Amino acid sequence: MAERPRTAAGSDFAELGRRINAAGLLRRRPGYYALRLSLVGAALAWGWGAFFVVGASWWTLAVAAFLGVMFAQTALVAHDLAHRQVFRTNKPSRRAGLIAGNLAIGMSYGYWMDKHTKHHANPNHDDLDPDVGPGVLVWSREAAAGKGFLTRYQAYFFFPLLTLLGLSLKRDSVKWIMQRGKVGEALLIGAHIAAYAAALLLVLTPLQAVAFFVVHQAIFGVYLGMTFAPNHKGMPHPTGDEDFLRKQVLTSRNVRGGRFVDVALGGLNYQIEHHLFPAMPTPNLRHAQPIVQQYCAEIGVPYEVTSLTDSYGQALRHLHDVGAELRRAA
Repeated sequence: MAERPRTAAGSDFAELGRRINAAGLLRRRPGYYALRLSLVGAALAWGWGAFFVVGASWWTLAVAAFLGVMFAQTALVAHDLAHRQVFRTNKPSRRAGLIAGNLAIGMSYGYWMDKHTKHHANPNHDDLDPDVGPGVLVWSREAAAGKGFLTRYQAYFFFPLLTLLGLSLKRDSVKWIMQRGKVGEALLIGAHIAAYAAALLLVLTPLQAVAFFVVHQAIFGVYLGMTFAPNHKGMPHPTGDEDFLRKQVLTSRNVRGGRFVDVALGGLNYQIEHHLFPAMPTPNLRHAQPIVQQYCAEIGVPYEVTSLTDSYGQALRHLHDVGAELRRAA
């Protein structure tokens, strides 16, 4: 279907917003979040309890894997808090976010808010979205010019590099805090680092402590990266001329897969709906999806839905394509 001509700026999104509001999908879900925060918090506490019960045994690596998963689930909770999906106002959202982010997993809530807000404002924009800015991985051919071996074959390094994502975010968190002099955030992250290091060094042998750290941080990084990688990578990069609805829909893709995928990805598999309505509670996204998809069909805006495995395939193919010119030159 051909895209219909746009009328007044923002009018297409305004009509979609009326339909979503009429369906009641922007209402808070306090019961859902009370249960989810309780379950994630209990699982995190259980994991650390198991760590001390297992003690200096190599079974501690199974605990490390479990805690890697739970750190990622805690990060997804912090993500929802940052978007004010849980609480209506900023103060309780920030307080809970500091506990979940800085204290529980050692990642700055303020840094994440700053970075993620820029991403939502301009998803996939080469100059304005920090998630696709030049780094270890390069997401555009223009930025790849002059790069070396790693960029030429970066698709092969994608998943191995994700093992370092958790550590990278912690490093960037500390750097952001120091640059802005956030004393409260620094104290909370300092408490997390001190408690984490003390637990590993006092309970485990030195070799076990190193192995625990590697397994825990690697699984945390891979899981966290795999929740965000399917959403935009390999999708079009905007020119800056698009209206809000098209800028969000055309740069995002949804991932189908049912309730298990909903839980595993924390609702981010409904990326299109999340980007259009960032404050929408996670359980409402699946109900908003058919409304948004039907509306996009009416106005002729492409709406991308794929499987989880294909979403990773598209991201990897895009990374490989970015390095094509470099491989030919080499």
